[in-house]
Amino acid sequence: MFEQSPKEEFLSIIKEIEADSSATQRILSAKIGISLGKTNYLLKKLIQKGLIKAKSFSSKPYKIKKINYMLTRRGIREKMLLTGHFLKIKEAEYNLLKGEWERLENNKA
Repeated sequence: MFEQSPKEEFLSIIKEIEADSSATQRILSAKIGISLGKTNYLLKKLIQKGLIKAKSFSSKPYKIKKINYMLTRRGIREKMLLTGHFLKIKEAEYNLLKGEWERLENNKA
């Protein structure tokens, strides 16, 4: 499996939170394929940057706190920027591979 860059991991977390704001860190970790500790670290960074908000929904002090993550307006904007960034990268990779394929096909003939 290929290792994701931090920007890809941020984008993956943002997409998962947008799809399911009640997802726990453990669920996010499993879906994205990174460790629970790294998921926690990335979520804290996203909160510090103002891209997501964390809200506790447990009113009883003796119960484990249930946290929901919500995407902010700034988070939505960042998601669009990151998506555009990765589309450009993937398009460049595609064009490079297409050119190499065509070169190999021409050499074969």
